[in-house]
Amino acid sequence: MRLGYDTLEVTLEGKLLTVALNRPAVRNAVSLELCDDLFAVEQEIAAAGDAINAVILRANGPVFCAGADLKERQGKDENWVRERRRRAFAAYEAIRMSELPHIAVVNGPLVGSGGEIAMACDFIYASTKASFRFPEALWGTVGATQRLPRVIGKAAAKELLFTGRKMGAEEAFRLGLVQRLFEPDTIETEARAVAQTIADGPGLAMRLAKRAVEIGGSVDLPNGIGVERLAIDRCLADAEWKSGLDRFNEGDRN
Repeated sequence: MRLGYDTLEVTLEGKLLTVALNRPAVRNAVSLELCDDLFAVEQEIAAAGDAINAVILRANGPVFCAGADLKERQGKDENWVRERRRRAFAAYEAIRMSELPHIAVVNGPLVGSGGEIAMACDFIYASTKASFRFPEALWGTVGATQRLPRVIGKAAAKELLFTGRKMGAEEAFRLGLVQRLFEPDTIETEARAVAQTIADGPGLAMRLAKRAVEIGGSVDLPNGIGVERLAIDRCLADAEWKSGLDRFNEGDRN
């Protein structure tokens, strides 16, 4: 797959792909080019088949993301801004809809559009020095109104959106935005270990488990059980399930 992007650093080791936002000079602000690069790398991931089993999404530099690159909008008209937002939403949705597990690793400040990128992943790991801020409304625009309430609830999301205040990592963890907290000097190693476990696991089962959770979340329980049964049938049609049984019988029950 293509590994060279102007705004991303992409590395593939075994079946684990790491995608790093790579605009540290501007605190990884989200530009139109970055949106397009994120969309493109997700297309590459989809085309890679079973060569990749898991993805880490992180950032280079001390800031995960400073939000939208507002400087690039200077001199642009409303149509340009609409197109820029359309392509941003396409990138976020490509991350969310990927069949592969994505882990966002936040080891520093996250603002606005950076939250859209992180929340599009399956879950977020953060360091204790991470912070989260969604100030779009204070900047005269609208953002994070759909993903954030679905993660932390409407009231909590509204309070953050209306005030634009900075939320610390501990509060983000309590609200469920972050799944695990780590010390700044260990988060990269810890997150990589988890991602490697996923990458080394049965790829088909991981993909089907993600799909079943996503589809099941939009239907009632009986229909959700039907989705899971279809996923189980698909697993049974593949020889991979037998290797999992063999590992269990050999004592690998962790």
